[in-house]
Amino acid sequence: MDKKIQMVDLHGQYMKIKSEVDKGIQEVIYTCAFINGPQVKEFGKDLEKYSGAKHVITCGNGTDALQIALMALGLKPGDEVIVPAFTYVASAEVIGLLGLTPVMVDVDPDTFNVTIENIEKAISPRTKAIIPVHLFGQSCDMEPIMKLAKNHNLYVIEDNAQAIGSVYTFSDGSKKHTGTIGTIGCTSFFPSKNLGCYGDGGAIFTDDDELAEKLRMIANHGQKVKYHHSVIGCNSRLDTIQAAVLKAKLPHLDEYCKARKAAADYYTTNLKGVDGIVVPKELPKSTHVYHQYTLQVLDGKRDALKEFLASKGIPAMIYYPLPLQKQEAFKDITKSVESLEISQRLAESVLSLPIHTELTHEEQDVIISAIKEFFKK
Repeated sequence: MDKKIQMVDLHGQYMKIKSEVDKGIQEVIYTCAFINGPQVKEFGKDLEKYSGAKHVITCGNGTDALQIALMALGLKPGDEVIVPAFTYVASAEVIGLLGLTPVMVDVDPDTFNVTIENIEKAISPRTKAIIPVHLFGQSCDMEPIMKLAKNHNLYVIEDNAQAIGSVYTFSDGSKKHTGTIGTIGCTSFFPSKNLGCYGDGGAIFTDDDELAEKLRMIANHGQKVKYHHSVIGCNSRLDTIQAAVLKAKLPHLDEYCKARKAAADYYTTNLKGVDGIVVPKELPKSTHVYHQYTLQVLDGKRDALKEFLASKGIPAMIYYPLPLQKQEAFKDITKSVESLEISQRLAESVLSLPIHTELTHEEQDVIISAIKEFFKK
């Protein structure tokens, strides 16, 4: 096979929608409305319609989205926020940045997502919020989390950076997009995301009118009227060119999610019988949009498999090699009520394979054959 296998093929995706993207970017350049141009508002409205959220507040990136969300809730230094230990650093970083206390909890060994049981054990009189992370592309089990949060008067901030497009089904049959279930939802438009721009970008979702106004103010230097600053805010806005790119790509999001799911199903069908690996498990209540296709490699062979694949020109990534409780930055500020052994074990065993909208069965067959060859050695 002549084509080089990639973790993410952004160029191939671009070429399929080149005319739409180029036209959107050219309009921005022609009008020179580089900051807060009309495309920013238009994309926000499009995303509201797609997601079902009443309010979408665009911002500079996914980490800003999480920080602004916490700032809007009026939490005080020392207040505790529950967050999974197995996730990207941003989910907990913003907690520490604001002088709050990250309370790290373990995750489900099959879905990689935080569980209601572990959240419940971590609740204390100082707990004010929960950040469930929809890791790798599927929803946490949100119905019991929302019920628990209501019983304890807690805020829920969904970290939906990896699962935009995923849909959760409640016990009554109703459905909601991830990011629109909690008090606030946050997402990232980093280029490799399922809905990615060509730089940095993020968004915040809420159905609460008052909260939406505060979120907008905080993202805009704490001002509602120019030069009149009601609260301490920050400067976080979605660039107009990025909004134009996202506006062109959003109509294709469901198609992108479908392509990723098809690629994931092909992997699972062909890897299920391989001794030495565990294929991803799907939660029945959630669609899985496969931002990552993540194996668990048993018996300490993860690093050796990664090296073997690399020797054949096949990329693979470790998300994440060090759980948050082991990170130096969190050593003195983190609280935990359990051992977090599952997060530690996952950090030592997970390996993500190439998955993207342009991935072909021919490319997957090369990857699958290499994995099978490794475990036959």
